[in-house]
Amino acid sequence: MKHLTVTVNGVAYDVTVEETAGGAAAPVAAPAPAPAAAPAPAAAPAPAAAPAASGSTGAVAVNAPMPGNILDVRVKPGDSVKAGDTLLILEAMKMENEISAPQDGTIASVNVNKGDTVSSGDLLCSMN
Repeated sequence: MKHLTVTVNGVAYDVTVEETAGGAAAPVAAPAPAPAAAPAPAAAPAPAAAPAASGSTGAVAVNAPMPGNILDVRVKPGDSVKAGDTLLILEAMKMENEISAPQDGTIASVNVNKGDTVSSGDLLCSMN
């Protein structure tokens, strides 16, 4: 029997492994605390409330969910959008991700242009 510590997503687990006749290890028991629920990576933006560039209250920031390149910007300041409307297209790892409006509203600012490279968390646009 071998006692090992395995770290997955920053959570350490103590496991006990038993060696079989073929030399391969087979798990015997894995008593470990259940990790706290973590959000799964997704293509949808994780909007966070933040003041818009104009300083108005109630603005919603639409941030990049992952690093990538802006392939297309489909809105401009002043456009009215409904929840789920595509605001722009972000290419990440050879996949095109539609960044959607998190709620109904008006585009207050667009902070990126077609061809820009963005990092995870960068402000793409803001809405009122």
